[in-house]
Amino acid sequence: MTRLPVVSGQAAVKAFAKLGYTLDRQSGSHMILRQGRAPHRRLTVPNHKTLAKGTLRALIRQAGLTVSEFTDLL
Repeated sequence: MTRLPVVSGQAAVKAFAKLGYTLDRQSGSHMILRQGRAPHRRLTVPNHKTLAKGTLRALIRQAGLTVSEFTDLL
């Protein structure tokens, strides 16, 4: 199992942008990313200095990635 990197919310958004996610809107400290048009996917990324491990792991899973694929995007 690959170790989970320590990243900020902004760094995670930049990594997900490489997959085609764009910033849809921001509600408080949470950035809502959107991918695609009709059957779109959404990710809610907290705009924090460091993301909690469980939160980051859940975001990676929701995006359909493995941890090693995500670290390659960073």
